[in-house]
Amino acid sequence: MPTQKNTLTRSAATLALAVGLVAGLTACGEGSPVDNIVGGAVDSGVESLKGTAQKAVEDAAGEALNGAGITTDGTLPASFPADVPLVEGTTRGGGAGPDGTGWVAQIAVSGADRFAVAQQQLEAAGYTSSGVDTDADSGFGTFAGDTYRVVLTVSTDSDGQVLATYVVTPV
Repeated sequence: MPTQKNTLTRSAATLALAVGLVAGLTACGEGSPVDNIVGGAVDSGVESLKGTAQKAVEDAAGEALNGAGITTDGTLPASFPADVPLVEGTTRGGGAGPDGTGWVAQIAVSGADRFAVAQQQLEAAGYTSSGVDTDADSGFGTFAGDTYRVVLTVSTDSDGQVLATYVVTPV
């Protein structure tokens, strides 16, 4: 039977990963499939949600989360898996769930064509692609490896910056 502390820890970690996902998804450009799902209303609340989620994670779980949290300082969580190749660019930040339950990384890249580069890197590292869909402005795909599953999006945000967002979970 789960304890209240375990339930709280899982809830806080899920919130942290969801915020990372929402932050990455809201970066998608006008007309992309994700943008149509998320909608413009999310953009205005993302920064507030990030702060609220980080505070909730810290308050609810404290030390019990074993490295869970969100980074927005240009670094990734120390626990981010080293065997998941990341496309070259400027790291914006990331997130980590407790005890290796999942990670998010967001990287500013030079163009939407970087999706093809990221796909090649993942496939060269032994990941199998599925559900890949690309156009001139964006790319999306799922990549399965022996240890991790990676969901990758590359798209342009409302400020014209192209972002690669990786959501990594254990298999």
